[in-house]
Amino acid sequence: MPVRTGRAVWSGDLKSGNGTVSVESGTFDASYSFPSRFEQGAGTNPEELIGAAHAGCFSMSLSNLLAKDGHEPRRVETEARVHLSTEGGAHLTRVDLVCEADVPGIDAATLQRYASDAKDGCPVSKALTGVEITLQATLSS
Repeated sequence: MPVRTGRAVWSGDLKSGNGTVSVESGTFDASYSFPSRFEQGAGTNPEELIGAAHAGCFSMSLSNLLAKDGHEPRRVETEARVHLSTEGGAHLTRVDLVCEADVPGIDAATLQRYASDAKDGCPVSKALTGVEITLQATLSS
């Protein structure tokens, strides 16, 4: 399996410095700063990047589990809400996975079972084992 690489460069101190993050494929290159991370400033931040990675990983895992059992999904859309706290030092407290899936022929309880397995099995969830991960999965109407 290939190794995937993300890069970051930070210049200056925490509050007045700034940086950039990028990925080796060249498909993403963005700035970040103290305001973009701890306030409402322009730019990205590590938490939303973790959220995007988690949402993507979970969506692919759920789609795969469903399809393997003959439940071909039309669409799986996931939002990962990453909670950051600065009490006692900056740390992630929780990730809320909120998923809506369009899967013909299954009911809500079946989707919940597959979604729970995908949450537990996706590599990003496994990497975040020190953080509470909640799950809300619903079928598209």
